[in-house]
Amino acid sequence: MSLDGPYDPANIFARIARGEAPAARVFEDTETLAFMDVFPQARGHTLVIHKTATARNLMDIEPAPLEALILTVQRVTRAVRAALQPDGIVVTQFNGAAAGQTVHHLHFHIIPRWEGVPLGRHAGGAMADPTELEALAREIAARIE
Repeated sequence: MSLDGPYDPANIFARIARGEAPAARVFEDTETLAFMDVFPQARGHTLVIHKTATARNLMDIEPAPLEALILTVQRVTRAVRAALQPDGIVVTQFNGAAAGQTVHHLHFHIIPRWEGVPLGRHAGGAMADPTELEALAREIAARIE
């Protein structure tokens, strides 16, 4: 998909936000939702979305929902750090298929990194065990401030 086009309200992240699809939820408030990536690039890979904004990418979102979204990204990143003690954390966001975006609902990736542990391929690894994701979600959620 290109950078332009209509928003698809049936995308998987919109369905997760509406409670129509399962997710290992880490944090949720009235505007945002953080949940574990089912195709993680690293242990603790977490996604953050806005629940009601219909933005396909960073250029589509209005300032107020973007502010809520990035503040949740920061809050969850701090919790990932506290819970998992990684050596570093990658926070990334893709815009358009050519940039690696596979779900066209604006989202941020929080990916913990450890020295000497290779990063998995984006959207190309094996699906994680749901039980393990739920346990990680609880571990990270316990550190949300």
